[in-house]
Amino acid sequence: QVQPVESGGGLVQAGGSRRLSCSAAGRTFSTYTMGWFRQAPGKEREFVAAISRGASLTRYADSVKGRFTISRDNAENTVYLQMNSLKPEDTAVYYCAAGILWTMSAAGFTSWGQGTQVTVSS
Repeated sequence: QVQPVESGGGLVQAGGSRRLSCSAAGRTFSTYTMGWFRQAPGKEREFVAAISRGASLTRYADSVKGRFTISRDNAENTVYLQMNSLKPEDTAVYYCAAGILWTMSAAGFTSWGQGTQVTVSS
């Protein structure tokens, strides 16, 4: 089992960029689908992006498509979320998650990080 740990959050101006990283210790990292989710105040946690074990498949929420890019480096046990053209509505706690299934559902991810705050100012 892997344990994700996020980093890279912070304050950014609208239109700016930010890259989140998620390190997941464990020799089986390459066998996991990795995903990013986010939760804004007063809202439910929502899917942002997912990447398959070998990085051949990626999926994005419609709200971030064309602006965010998910990638992974299995040699470094790390997954990234490059966020461009950020909007105030992207403000949320961003969570990294690992799961066995290829899914966009939070229920399909079994290991979660503690989250990192991203705040986009207008």
